[in-house]
Amino acid sequence: MSATFREREIGDVTVVDVKGRITLGGGSASDLRETVKSLIKQGRTKIVLNLHETVYVDSCGIAELVSGFTALSNHGGGLKLLGLTKGIRDLLQITKLYTVFEVFGDEAEAVRSFS
Repeated sequence: MSATFREREIGDVTVVDVKGRITLGGGSASDLRETVKSLIKQGRTKIVLNLHETVYVDSCGIAELVSGFTALSNHGGGLKLLGLTKGIRDLLQITKLYTVFEVFGDEAEAVRSFS
């Protein structure tokens, strides 16, 4: 099962609900990249990725998270993570990326963090 991405706006922040797996095999890693690129083109550079229903992220998925973070930072925005599962949280800690991303358990708090 690949991932699906559903975008919604809360003020000037875009929340992207991700459901499924972010992997190379299903093409969802490249779908994540295209989603971020499309949002940047639209001038929507404050993004919260809601990973509450994301069951797995492989190394390509991690690379796309970092790439999205970098691209958004370069455009004056940011990428924040919401609702990490235990597996994804563990993966970010093992790779030391937990210190790079701002991680939230509450959507309202994640959205407010852009203010």
